[in-house]
Amino acid sequence: MVEAMTTRRNVLLGAAFGVLAGASALTAVTATGAPSGPAKTFEVNHTDDEWRQLLSPQQYAVLRTAATEAPHSSPLNDEHRSGTFTCAGCGQALFSSTTKFDSGTGWPSFYRALDNAVLERPDNSEGMSRTEVLCSRCGGHLGHVFDDGPQPTGLRYCMNGVAMGFKPA
Repeated sequence: MVEAMTTRRNVLLGAAFGVLAGASALTAVTATGAPSGPAKTFEVNHTDDEWRQLLSPQQYAVLRTAATEAPHSSPLNDEHRSGTFTCAGCGQALFSSTTKFDSGTGWPSFYRALDNAVLERPDNSEGMSRTEVLCSRCGGHLGHVFDDGPQPTGLRYCMNGVAMGFKPA
């Protein structure tokens, strides 16, 4: 079951990236994952100056330049109510509270993203080979996904809490 979901997700994401690449849209994203200028790739677009006005300095650093917040610093680590975790940049629903778990890493972790909520791409920065997770609506950097999570997916979406909000059910 996990292999089937992983294969299906990879095929869908591969197709999505193929469309973007075919339209030369990926050139609007820098190597750090931060859109440069008014990126036309995503449904929600802002200039760099607009993002700086819309986001706190810490949100800007994470969402627009792929920084990482300090572990154990997010109040969302202790969020256990029923609801939805959303993108702090555009408000898109990203993760259901039913998929959140304590990974012991210090960052909010989930074993499944909501359908079509995130994009994944290779990230070979900082001498590591990882998979970066972006909001599919605004392109904001959320964190990384690893294959050491719990069943039923075996995935661990390790997210920066500052990149998200929470909407109670």
